[in-house]
Amino acid sequence: MNSYFFGLDVGTQGARAVLVDQLGNIVGSESVKFDLRGNFREEQSPAIWWRDCEAIITHILARLPQDVDRKAIRAISVTSTSGTVIPLDRNNLPLHDAIMYSDDRSVKQGERCMQAAKNFVQHGYTGFNSSSGISKMLWYVEHYPEKVKDIALWIHASDYIVGRLSGQYHITDYTNVLKSGYDLNALEWPAYIFDVLGMKPEWLQQVVPSGTVIGTLNEDLARAWQLPRIDVVVGMTDGCATQMASGAVNPGEWNTTIGTTLVIKGVTRSQVVDPLGRLYSHRHPEGFWMPGGASNTGADWISLDFPTDFEKLNEEVATLIPTGLLAWPLKHKGERYPIMAPQARGFEPGSVSRERLFAANLEGVAFIERLAYEIIEELSGEQVTAVFTAGGGSNSKVWLRIRSAVLQVPIFKCKEATGALGAAIMAASYSYYGSLEEAASKMTQKEIQVFPDMDLAASYEGQYQQFKTKLKQLGYI
Repeated sequence: MNSYFFGLDVGTQGARAVLVDQLGNIVGSESVKFDLRGNFREEQSPAIWWRDCEAIITHILARLPQDVDRKAIRAISVTSTSGTVIPLDRNNLPLHDAIMYSDDRSVKQGERCMQAAKNFVQHGYTGFNSSSGISKMLWYVEHYPEKVKDIALWIHASDYIVGRLSGQYHITDYTNVLKSGYDLNALEWPAYIFDVLGMKPEWLQQVVPSGTVIGTLNEDLARAWQLPRIDVVVGMTDGCATQMASGAVNPGEWNTTIGTTLVIKGVTRSQVVDPLGRLYSHRHPEGFWMPGGASNTGADWISLDFPTDFEKLNEEVATLIPTGLLAWPLKHKGERYPIMAPQARGFEPGSVSRERLFAANLEGVAFIERLAYEIIEELSGEQVTAVFTAGGGSNSKVWLRIRSAVLQVPIFKCKEATGALGAAIMAASYSYYGSLEEAASKMTQKEIQVFPDMDLAASYEGQYQQFKTKLKQLGYI
């Protein structure tokens, strides 16, 4: 008999819910676009989130296939944006709209938080800025002093939905608290949060591993949805949920998402401490670490420079590789990972055909990806054994072949690498399965598997070393 799990992804402009079985097969899916005001990148109403989330879950349940038993639905979990925070009063009602991760009004507070962390934290996260939750809390306290007396609790975006589902607002997970100042080494709120920044201990939540069951569906919702009192599982941040859905959940496994930018997340046994601040590490539910970093190099150059003939060029690449050319399709000034060079500019070979330039750009992104993983291996002392991939850039089979040869590891593309599926995997990981690894192995489905072409890999080795030499000559590394 099948069991089923809800995953709910609350994004910046809309939400998506999925209902999946224990093998990750989607049996119901619904999405909605929020009705937002013009300043939605600064503040949003959590009430709108809940209204729309409740509606799409109701819609999924109303259209259940006949062979899906409502009594077999076991759990629900939520993912949402990292760094978005909400102050609640003593009745768990928002004192203010959600202050969004993309709100940059807390730049000065972010600088103070970063400096305080650097003074008091030895091996933890110190990269606070205006997108960090702790910066926004401090900004609110300083700009609304008349409301400070009414603050009972600070929560994150996914916590609000979890609270509406279960009535439990006081518990959050490892991933949400990274940018709120929690010490993931000592597993405690550090003293400087209170002594230097002026937060109050009672304002901050209890922190548990991602995937922890923290309550059950409240009685009124269970009755309205004709469901049992299913488990409600603590939420997590959207980037980490997507990593779960990609399949990269065991030490040595990594996920590269190539969209506008290139985002790398993975799992190591030990914490990765980067003295240059290019990487930061989430805490894995099983006690491992989940380092990550984001490059400004991605696939935006395709839509900017090759908007109409991508499909044709993509087919021709197989006959052109390896090109032996050096290209770096960085479309904007500055890079942040794997190199930290605010002055960096991309480069391309001169006097080559449009087709060869396209192929060289694909190779250039693969070289940046390899450099990123080399830095990870150097800092962690651990080997990258497999790369799972997602994003629009993962749809090109020839690009997957190039990347696998350059990286010299297998690359896997899972069928449904979305935040909503990641939330459903978290919902199942301890309510049904015995671990996150077991849940992910059962609920992710490899759609494409690419193993290194060793002849192509040998050809790329010299080209990659020339690429690194070029970066050194330009003063970027």
